[in-house]
Amino acid sequence: MNRHSLLFLLLLSFVGPLAAQGRPGSIYVPERGPINLIADKTAHRPGDLITVLIAENQAVKNEETAQLRRGTTLDYKLESFNIKPDAFNPLPSLGASSKDDFNGTANVKKSGAFSARLTAMVMDLLPNGNLVIKGRREIHVDHETKIIEFSGVVRRFDIRADNTVTSELVADARVSYLGEGQLTDTTQRRGLGNFLHRVLIWLWPF
Repeated sequence: MNRHSLLFLLLLSFVGPLAAQGRPGSIYVPERGPINLIADKTAHRPGDLITVLIAENQAVKNEETAQLRRGTTLDYKLESFNIKPDAFNPLPSLGASSKDDFNGTANVKKSGAFSARLTAMVMDLLPNGNLVIKGRREIHVDHETKIIEFSGVVRRFDIRADNTVTSELVADARVSYLGEGQLTDTTQRRGLGNFLHRVLIWLWPF
């Protein structure tokens, strides 16, 4: 075997696998790899998975105070009456007084907390590099169904090295927690009972 034949076989050994990589159904896809120990495993393209650490805490506090005072005094007295001096004895007088007081105070305080861990999928890559994510988890236990849904927009810079992101760093975040089943029906008013309860609150909201 001469030198030219050996060179041709070496080139063929490199070109053959590269051509196979571009064929449909190939195990190795150049656009999706390689994945190794030092590769970046954080989500950065559609189809990648990212774990969202949901920790939502809401604390609302509002205080309002209103105070209104108004006072009016009117005092008129007729000192003299020259047309007919003896017409009024004593001379008439008019006195009036008015006073309004209003004090109002309103206090509103409400707090809530919700925590969960959900793996979402990257649905779209925006032109600026942000990732649109969406995830859903459905759990069935003893005829009870619990559904957690999450969606939002994440910056790649906010994704941690372990491929997680906290919910407070997700823009346009939407979190929903729904339940269906016997336990949910027991703890919630439904049907006619719910309607009558709302009517009662509307008629007597105190």
